[in-house]
Amino acid sequence: MPELPEVETVRRGLSPVMEGAVIARADVNRPDLRWPFPARMAERLTGARIRQLRRRSKYILADLDTGETLLIHLGMSGRMLISGDSTDTEMAAKMPGRFVHAHPAPEKHDHVVFHMDNGTRITFNDPRRFGAMDLMETATAESHKLLAVLGPEPLGNDFHEEHLAGAFHKRMMPVKSALLDQKIVSGLGNIYVCEALFRAGISPSRRAGRISAQRVAALVPIIRQVLSEAIDAGGSSLRDFRQADGELGYFQHTFDVYGREGAPCRTNGCRGVIRRIVQSGRSSFYCAQCQR
Repeated sequence: MPELPEVETVRRGLSPVMEGAVIARADVNRPDLRWPFPARMAERLTGARIRQLRRRSKYILADLDTGETLLIHLGMSGRMLISGDSTDTEMAAKMPGRFVHAHPAPEKHDHVVFHMDNGTRITFNDPRRFGAMDLMETATAESHKLLAVLGPEPLGNDFHEEHLAGAFHKRMMPVKSALLDQKIVSGLGNIYVCEALFRAGISPSRRAGRISAQRVAALVPIIRQVLSEAIDAGGSSLRDFRQADGELGYFQHTFDVYGREGAPCRTNGCRGVIRRIVQSGRSSFYCAQCQR
């Protein structure tokens, strides 16, 4: 499932062609994805101008001039793909130096299509149909059932040493599980927690409540650094993820531990190899020599 860097990469790719543009027509080609679509979704979206495209955790939020916000979750295999006329001057001004693919023929899993008034088409394609879309009032969006339970953004001001120390206090769950708890910090997933814990030298099995205050304080900027580097690299492409222009992400080429079971540790002077354990049904990759 795409994690925060992948979702942020998609948001940034969509922003130049969606923000300020009008959805001239919305095609909704099935009644549901993971959950049923909201009532009259195509009708409510058609004619709406997108005022702002933002991200909350792993959700993309499109604030409309109708007073509603469209929530988009990519699920396991969902992709938002941009197509349009590469010779369009307005498009060229918004995406200088970027190739814009011509409109492709409709595909089987093109479940929602936004025809924008600037000539671009945004297609939500999702073979596994674990994605989701919903419409809600912008003024009360943060109280939506999917957003109200989320913790602070790891790249935001509310995620800091005091917050993480308080969240870890007396918790006996493994630190890996704590960081995946979206109520503690939102948007983190398996890949980037593994990478952050490696850089921090913390074993994924260590109890969250038994990590020293000094190590917790050091973990916060490391998490920010890992996420920022991944966003700069366009996220990680392992199976289904593509950027909005169809390109792959590249952060997977710099993984220190994730997916490297049996490979030598990359820390200078370390003779350890990367191990894999299963925690709560998910694989954790780490170096037992470097991470304690």
